[in-house]
Amino acid sequence: MSAAADSTHVFVRPDSYLTLHYRIVLASGPAEGSTFADTFTGRPATLQMGMGQWAPGMEAALLGQAEGSVFSKTLAPAEAYGDRNPDLIQRVTRAMLAEHAGADATFEPGDLVEFKAPNGGRYSGILKSLDDTGAVFDFNHPLAGTALRLDVEILGVL
Repeated sequence: MSAAADSTHVFVRPDSYLTLHYRIVLASGPAEGSTFADTFTGRPATLQMGMGQWAPGMEAALLGQAEGSVFSKTLAPAEAYGDRNPDLIQRVTRAMLAEHAGADATFEPGDLVEFKAPNGGRYSGILKSLDDTGAVFDFNHPLAGTALRLDVEILGVL
């Protein structure tokens, strides 16, 4: 390909707006090989780079790719949603649970429960266990500690 032809390609930059198809496949752990997300079978997705829609390492895999590129990249846990942090497994009291979810809310292990942060933001945890005095939640991202394979087709770059 000549330099002139190559100059017509648009490449992904840190501030690009993308239209793309992507598939996220778990590349490690007990669910290895299962698909977490897949847009190839439906409408393409859009992604504004640098806005926190994807983990930084996942966005980094897109940087420098040309419009029209089709590629796969396997990301280590640290490049995707990070390693699991045992400090993010925390016990909360029944009173705190009622304050955030409502006094009459019922929960089962595996439920995703949303909490209000002191700064007004929101965060979520997966209920691990529940007893009369409180509950244990895992506030790690559900994909933390998991390697991911990212399959991508970049349809458009703005």
